[in-house]
Amino acid sequence: MTGKSAAERRTGLLNGFAAYGMWGLVPLFWPLLKPAGAVEILAHRMVWSLLFVAAALLLIRRWAWLGELLRQPRRLALVTVAAAVITVNWGVYIWSVNSGHVVEASLGYFINPLVTIAMGVLLLKERLRPVQWAAVGVGAAAVLVLTVGYGRPPWISLCLAFSFATYGLVKKKVNLGGVESLAAETAVQFLPALGYLLWLGARGDSTFAAEGTGHAALLAATGIVTALPLVCFGAAAIRVPLSTLGLLQYLAPVFQFLLGILYFKEAMPPERWAGFALVWLALTLLTSDALRTAHRAARALAGKAGAAGTGVPAGAVGAAPAPDTGSVPVGAEAGRLETRP
Repeated sequence: MTGKSAAERRTGLLNGFAAYGMWGLVPLFWPLLKPAGAVEILAHRMVWSLLFVAAALLLIRRWAWLGELLRQPRRLALVTVAAAVITVNWGVYIWSVNSGHVVEASLGYFINPLVTIAMGVLLLKERLRPVQWAAVGVGAAAVLVLTVGYGRPPWISLCLAFSFATYGLVKKKVNLGGVESLAAETAVQFLPALGYLLWLGARGDSTFAAEGTGHAALLAATGIVTALPLVCFGAAAIRVPLSTLGLLQYLAPVFQFLLGILYFKEAMPPERWAGFALVWLALTLLTSDALRTAHRAARALAGKAGAAGTGVPAGAVGAAPAPDTGSVPVGAEAGRLETRP
């Protein structure tokens, strides 16, 4: 590896750690916005995110994608669907953190890769390898154990996981970069969110002006909290392999989980530990299978390159067979250039 590529990789890793670290520590931020309720916080997040991202795009003069998007009604419709789904995701996440359910929220992002794979099978008719089937089965068993432990289905986790998996599926079809996608989605959200905030203010129930300058500044900072990790993630995505991003993505729910039990002092009875242990086992299976497949694919490509360089037919080289490409990577592709909590 050359010095330049090594420096690029280090820069990418630092940006990846920064992005997932910020997403993992964001539960510390939402409680600071009280006494604002979850819906008011959500509306401010939509409004200020658009303003922040629009300013960033204006600064870097990246607007060519907008004209192309406006000429494609199908992509616009998909952006609207993505905006609706991420609204649900953001709203549930903010409510869950400020209501004392940080651990259950973290579970949603642990099981998200499993839900993404299941949706790939059900909706896209993708084929899974046996280890992937085993991981999905173990994940389903974990949900059953947690349902018994909670005395109800872990609906917060399931809502976050399914909404984010759906969002990833829609965004994959839209095929916009992270910052551009956030701008388009928050543009869809902007008018309803602004209308809600104006209505709240007219009723005298808004906390934006009533709780002082510091509170107003924190509500405005929701735009930075939303967009800054995404910018860091975009810088990481172009510099490090997707397999590395697939591993880094677990930093966020790990941080959230640790905050839930160590900082917010949420209860972890034995049955909840058992459910989380099953989820972590499923993710271990999934990750090891993805890394093994990526290694085989790299060996196969190296073998074909070597054969081409020596004039030997590619079939004569003892390279590993190409992997089944019909399956979903370990959350890396689905989570690539996404808008996290």
